[in-house]
Amino acid sequence: MRFTLRHLEYFVAVGETGSITLASERINISQPSISTAISHLEAELGVQLFVRHHAQGLSLTPLGARMLREAKSLLDQAHNLYNVAAEATKEIRGELTVGCMVTLAPMIIPELCHAFMASFPRAKIHQKEGNQEELIEGLHTAKLDMALLYDLQVPKDIDFQPLVSLPAHVVVSEIHPLANRTVVSLAELAEEPLILLDLPISREYFLAMFQRDGIEPVIASRSAYPEVIRTMVANGYGYTLANVRPRSDLALDGRRVVRIRLAGGHRPMVIGIATVKGLKKSRLQEAFDTHCRTFISEGYIPGMVPPLLDARISDAVVPDTQPGRPPAGGSKAEASAG
Repeated sequence: MRFTLRHLEYFVAVGETGSITLASERINISQPSISTAISHLEAELGVQLFVRHHAQGLSLTPLGARMLREAKSLLDQAHNLYNVAAEATKEIRGELTVGCMVTLAPMIIPELCHAFMASFPRAKIHQKEGNQEELIEGLHTAKLDMALLYDLQVPKDIDFQPLVSLPAHVVVSEIHPLANRTVVSLAELAEEPLILLDLPISREYFLAMFQRDGIEPVIASRSAYPEVIRTMVANGYGYTLANVRPRSDLALDGRRVVRIRLAGGHRPMVIGIATVKGLKKSRLQEAFDTHCRTFISEGYIPGMVPPLLDARISDAVVPDTQPGRPPAGGSKAEASAG
């Protein structure tokens, strides 16, 4: 046999993406290396795996589709050897693919994964970002071993272990008329332009808040990218609703935003660890599960202001008695901290 598992990994990457360019970006290998590996594999097996379409990527031949299934199965078996060895030696080692909600990933994933791999040098974490629907699909199709997501429309066949609860809040620019407020209701925002986070399930979560209060929001703009929304808000386009609490109150262009507590007892989002029910966790998965519980709690969240600290800041500020009036005993900076 004159092909390797690496050749199969390249083949699987191209087969799943339908493009050498996308496969190169996915596995961080140069396009010529991938192209050479595919040609070598076809020559070695004596079959045509792909149909080349000029300027339109590649598509699998019927035989190539069958070979893709076999290659993925063989790679899974090879990866399982690491798990067997880890069980025998009691060493935490191997590779884990972890999904994370796109709104959480920039803050949570870097510190979380780096700290884990520093503690377990023989382990490697591959992170994948996506919206709620994409992460759940990734778990169902075994593209993800586990995922950090919200408790929104989680299917019954997915095991969800809660980590921390994040209440919703309002985000405005620092020069917004409501920026000095410590608490605001949706009724007070009814005529204000809303910049809506347009992600599947998250979108419905926020709109349900208005529906519950019998309010029709004025949706001025939508975006699936949290930082675009944050920068639009900082520039005065309108307000937004959010659950994440970045440690920085700056948008990417350097302008400042202010977070205001949302009145009304609306349902919070809960971050949790999701896995497929009924699948036995490897030692590596169990170790990462424990690691997540250590790093994500009411008292600490990587890259974010945790709920306990946020509550202490809110309790230290006396609520307004008049709209637009600066809170007694606290400056605008104190009101926006956390």
